Amino acid sequence: MFLRKQSLFLFLFLIASSVFAAPAQKSFSDWQVTCNNQNFCTARNTGLHQGLVMTLTRSAGAHTDATLRIDLGNMSTTEAKAPPIAPHLLVEGEPLILDLAKWQETPHHLKTGDTDAINSFLEKVVNADAITLSQGQGNISLVGLKASLLFIDSQQQRVGSETAWIKKGDDPPLSVPPAPALKEVTLTNPTPTPLTQVELSDLLDYGTWRMNNSQCSLDPARREVRVFALSDDKALLMTGCEAGAYNVVDLAWVVSRQKPFAARQIRLKLPFTPGSGNTELELMNAGYDETNKELTTLAKGRGIGDCGVATRWRFDGQRFRLVRYAEEPACDEWNSNASWPTLWVTK
Repeated sequence: MFLRKQSLFLFLFLIASSVFAAPAQKSFSDWQVTCNNQNFCTARNTGLHQGLVMTLTRSAGAHTDATLRIDLGNMSTTEAKAPPIAPHLLVEGEPLILDLAKWQETPHHLKTGDTDAINSFLEKVVNADAITLSQGQGNISLVGLKASLLFIDSQQQRVGSETAWIKKGDDPPLSVPPAPALKEVTLTNPTPTPLTQVELSDLLDYGTWRMNNSQCSLDPARREVRVFALSDDKALLMTGCEAGAYNVVDLAWVVSRQKPFAARQIRLKLPFTPGSGNTELELMNAGYDETNKELTTLAKGRGIGDCGVATRWRFDGQRFRLVRYAEEPACDEWNSNASWPTLWVTK
């Protein structure tokens, strides 16, 4: 009877633990960690890395689904004349020896998903200060790595288990809760009837009227009305309103497709609290992806667009619901918005 109660308790614990995972993004000295609502975590070094970056990812659950990569430059740009990194990696000034049979290697990129290779690598570097190159520039500060690994262990509830990176214990892998069930945002009408020329003309006229009667500071010459079919009876209407150096704040409405027009202004509300503490999201540099039927926003942290917040929203017939939220706080010329770490994902 006792064992049955114990098994039931463990089962209920795992169910409760997997219902919801609060996204988190934190910095530990020279390291940044992001864990999304699936408890999928990404960590990398930031700051003055001179283009040499180590990235760790790990999924939730009992399995050891992790990757470790070291890149010079990024996936699209590298100094062509830079020497290969594998033979020239140093930790604390001493050669960092790798079993390259367990790694995928190109001159400026190293990657492995092998559990033993990752654990062996981390044991060699976790208490060191930096990884550098014997030839060429590049500096992976390791200050904050250990705290980042412990944060991932804690977020995924691995502390005290055999699978933990820091503070290992005797708990079996199955003691680690699985990833929460992936939430789904249903697209009610993936193929709405295209707008007729008459509908488009009338909606553009209506949008111009809304634009001229909104309290917006954007130069009228830069304002633009955009209209998209959302469903057979609703349309998306967007217009620019405010502008900064590299961001434009838009206004948007869900509008009936037929006169007399009925419009409801779109307000985007996040289902979690980001680091800013604000769950209300402005429609920054808004667009509409007609292929995926998703409203997009892109708030750039600076002009070159290497940091900021990118989101995607899907219309469920009543409102736009978040399907993806990505944020890159580190403005270090490493990531484009397509590869910013995610805090929220859905089906």
